[in-house]
Amino acid sequence: MPVPLEAARIKPNPSLRLYEEETGGYDTNLLGNLTDEECAAVCAAATVRGYRPGEMVFQQGMPHDGIFIILSGQVRTYYLGPSGREITLAYWSPGNFVGGPELFGGSPHVWSGQAVRNSQVLHVRGPELRRLMESIPRLAVALVQALVHKGKCYSALIHMLGTRSAAERLAQLLLLMAGLDGRRVPEGVAIGRTLTQEELAKMVGVTRQWVTATLERFREQGMIGISPNRILILDEDRLRRFAG
Repeated sequence: MPVPLEAARIKPNPSLRLYEEETGGYDTNLLGNLTDEECAAVCAAATVRGYRPGEMVFQQGMPHDGIFIILSGQVRTYYLGPSGREITLAYWSPGNFVGGPELFGGSPHVWSGQAVRNSQVLHVRGPELRRLMESIPRLAVALVQALVHKGKCYSALIHMLGTRSAAERLAQLLLLMAGLDGRRVPEGVAIGRTLTQEELAKMVGVTRQWVTATLERFREQGMIGISPNRILILDEDRLRRFAG
């Protein structure tokens, strides 16, 4: 299936992940700085794959066979611990690639990738990726920059897990969600309930029951309002101070 160049080079929206707000949340498109000819060469060496919501793009422990450049939809990456607990690393938007940190194959995936909504990805196998990097210096530079960006993303997550309480992490996550797709209303900032409480728990590193109880505590303190379809941030300044 041919890949339209505009789809491969879309300017990405910020990916949803935990980070300090001053570190920034915007991603760069892996193919965005390539010429039309270079981008076409990458697309010609790759295959397009489609995934429905819930389908696995790649799985922790399975052999690595290349990277996946997101063309449309959203892919969640997560780690499954020996206890069976999951922690979500990020919800990646189009323009990003998933399947790292390995690029060329030869080792198992260290975490999993799952389509969140109907998604289309460009799959570039390891040997083809190595050949392309050797012949397209701009692609090699872009991959290094993308790996640096992802390293900073996962470093920020480690810092959040190690230095913020679970309640502070949840407050920060609500603020980040409001910044990504919040809508100003007379009462405050409305966040569409795009994540379930179970999904919020996997991002913060706690249980669903804890998220339910803590959201209720935030509501009782007047910082948020809760309805079946949205979370409303009523006192953004106070929530921000609480998040640290």
